[in-house]
Formats: sequence, structure tokens, C-alpha cells
Amino acid sequence: MTADHSGERTPLVDLQCEAHTYPDGTVGIHEIDFSVYPNEVVALVGGNGAGKSTLLEHLNATLVPDEGELIVDGTAITEDNKAHARKAVGFVFQDADTQLVAPTVLDDVLFGLQNYGITGEEAERRAREALATVDASHLEDRIPHYLSGGEKRLIGLAGVLVLNPSVVVLDEPLAGLDPERSRLVAKRIRQIHQEGISVVLSTHDLEFAAEIADRVCVMADGNIIESDTPQAVFYDDELLNKANLRPPTAVRIAHDIGVDSTAQPVTEADLVSIFSKT
Repeated sequence: MTADHSGERTPLVDLQCEAHTYPDGTVGIHEIDFSVYPNEVVALVGGNGAGKSTLLEHLNATLVPDEGELIVDGTAITEDNKAHARKAVGFVFQDADTQLVAPTVLDDVLFGLQNYGITGEEAERRAREALATVDASHLEDRIPHYLSGGEKRLIGLAGVLVLNPSVVVLDEPLAGLDPERSRLVAKRIRQIHQEGISVVLSTHDLEFAAEIADRVCVMADGNIIESDTPQAVFYDDELLNKANLRPPTAVRIAHDIGVDSTAQPVTEADLVSIFSKT
């Protein structure tokens, strides 16, 4: 059963997707009911082919349901107003090179603004502010394609932040990064959430999901099979087995050493806190 933590809040993004079928006949997702609420971080987890990327690409109308509806900031999205979804829901793709289109980093961040008719000093000010937000001001004159993988992710993130979105979506933001670059990207994701932007991300790294997410959605076979807190999800052995997932290290250690089941540590910091009280 999927838990409802919405209360009386109005979702920023509300996706109802009965199905999405690719041209080759493959069903990417089906019977999806997914919402993003203010001031939350949602992590999508699941095996390869579970439908995570397909779901994410529906949130800003990059893909559209065969049957269903996308509502963003109270506006139903149609063929005529997809730009509204893409401005309100910033998308950072796993392959950062797909978003890098300009000769310099600053030009790349300016590109989105120019598409919305914002130019001149106002555009440059906002672009530099976005780069500063992700601690990448020193890169503004660099050629994007010569950057490291982590730097490219940060520039992609700046490129969506410059449009002042209410939600930022990231597809596997840590994929292929070394530990130091992963730490840097994760830090910036936490920072933008602290500034009031909701975040939705997919990840195979359940340690990262446990550390950053308020809510974890487990996907399998193109559907969300559970949506709940990290504690509820990562201590549900039957659910994790169904999704072919292995719980985070802290959860495995807690099981192995017999930590009180009511404590439910999911991160290293949780374990340290428990041991410090004993």
C-alpha cells in the first residue's frame, strides 16, 4: 500500500499516467499516480528498466502520457503550454552533454533565459547568480564539453536554476562520478532544497537516497509499488526483495547487531547517534 503524506497540501506537480508506450511497443510506465509537494526531496529507486527515467521525463512534459494528465503549479499541461512545465520543473539529465549547447559555460546558462526572452544585463546577472549557487562561478569562461562529469552536472543544474523553477528533477545525478565529485553534487542538491526548491531524483545509490530523501518511491515493472519514508521503505524486506534492492549499509548493520527495531537507523549518522546514547 502506498502511504499518503500529502495532508492538505497542494502539489506542485501532479502526474496521472495510465500508460506510456514507446514507439517500439515497450510500455515504459503504467498506472502512475505521482505528486511532488512543496519543500520535499523525493528519491525514485528501483532496478534497471523499472521506469524511473520514463516517469521523470513526464514531470516536465519531455514525455507525455498515452492516457492521463500532468498538472504543474495548478495548470493542466497541453501541447500548447509545455513551456510552462519546462520552466517550472527544471530537468537535469543523466547525460549532462545533452544539455550543453553553447561555446562557454556562461553562454550555456544564458541559453535558457534567452529562450524565454530574457537578455542583456538582467540575463547575465541571473546566469552568474545561478553559477554562484552551485559554486561554479570560476568555470564561466570554460568550454562545457571539456569539463569533468561532476562539473557538467553542476552546469546543467545552474542551467535550470536560472529559470527559478519550483521543482528540480535529476536523473541519476551521481552516476559515473568519483566520490569527491559525488560529494560536491550531493552538497549542491541539499543546498537548493534548503533554499525552498523541491527535488525529485532517481538513484541506484540507496545510501544517498537514505541520506537525502524525505520520501522514497520504489519502482518495479513500470509502476510505483510503494511511497513512504526512508525508514518505512528500507526496513521492509519483502518490498526490497520484490524490487531487487539491497538495503543501505546502516540498515544491514542494524539487522546484524540487533539494534532495537523501533530505532530504524538508515544512515551512518543515525547509527552513530544510537551508539552515542548507549
